[in-house]
Amino acid sequence: MSITQIHMKKNLGSTDRIIRVLIGIAGAGLYFTNTLTGTAGLVLLIVGLVLALTAVINWCPIYSALGIRTNKKTA
Repeated sequence: MSITQIHMKKNLGSTDRIIRVLIGIAGAGLYFTNTLTGTAGLVLLIVGLVLALTAVINWCPIYSALGIRTNKKTA
């Protein structure tokens, strides 16, 4: 299967996307200001980056696997 054969339907609504971006910014902020360091800081940073990335591409693989859609369009 090539990358062109993978079809990702948008499954994130605007509220969900905003929350993901805010969590990503908060996680990065806590890590880069040394408020949260070590393994916990790295885990929070990675989770925040993943959430922000899914918000940017408007698709969550976990939602897709579970059949969850938070956007209002049904097509």
